[in-house]
Amino acid sequence: MKIASFKTGATASYGIVTDKGIIDAGRRLTGFPTLKSLLAHGSLGELRKLTGEQPDHAMSSVELLPTIPDPDKIFCIGVNYATHLAESGHPTPAHPMVFTRFANSQVGSGQPMIRPLESERFDYEGEMAVIIGKAGRRISGETALNHVAGYSCYNDGSIRDWQRHTSQFTPGKNFAGTGGFGPWIVTTDEMPDVSKQTITTRLNGAEVQAAPISDLVFDVPTLIAYCSTFTELVPGDVIVTGTTGGVGAYRVPPLWMKDGDVVEVEVSGIGILRNPVKDEVANAAVRAA
Repeated sequence: MKIASFKTGATASYGIVTDKGIIDAGRRLTGFPTLKSLLAHGSLGELRKLTGEQPDHAMSSVELLPTIPDPDKIFCIGVNYATHLAESGHPTPAHPMVFTRFANSQVGSGQPMIRPLESERFDYEGEMAVIIGKAGRRISGETALNHVAGYSCYNDGSIRDWQRHTSQFTPGKNFAGTGGFGPWIVTTDEMPDVSKQTITTRLNGAEVQAAPISDLVFDVPTLIAYCSTFTELVPGDVIVTGTTGGVGAYRVPPLWMKDGDVVEVEVSGIGILRNPVKDEVANAAVRAA
């Protein structure tokens, strides 16, 4: 199944994406108002029962939200492709490089990614996201995929100068509206071996990144095993698996996203995450004293 989180007017919901539109599961399934709540109760089977129903909304009539709008945790993995290690000058790490994002830094497919007032160094990072469907602590690599609900596309938009203020990446990864997540989750029954997929990033239609998922330094089971060692993973948690070579920061001259650009991240078998880029509006960013 393809499952999207979306909004119609002021009402947020989620549902099954079909060729004819979206079947609104949030309205039809009592007790499961969000996709995270459905995953937490292990109720994907209830959702599957809606397959074949008539869609409630045309895709053109909804605003897509981040695939999981309210995750408990978002873990991002740094320099996890050999090509990105090479261009950045990092040695191959002994362990995954983990940093965190906050939910309010994310936008859905079609929503603008916001370049903040504080920087012009807004970079793209096409990635694949793993959505946890079953809780676990100290999960073994051999059983890790049993804890996955599905996969999505992610653009780990980076404010490069703020990312490099110190050795900690958090400031440059958490400006509001800088991370794209979507357009939907594809469940594991439709993608039993995600390592066979490919990832591509395009900026204004020009390909800027491309790689097979199999080029990950630390694969999905390894990342799940590692992260679940220091914390319990719960349904709706997100692991963003890292970007490949070709980011704007290491091009000559650097290639930064700017107002009016359109950036796309495509993972084969999942779909295309597409976001326009907008500059933050100064008067909208000022809080009343």
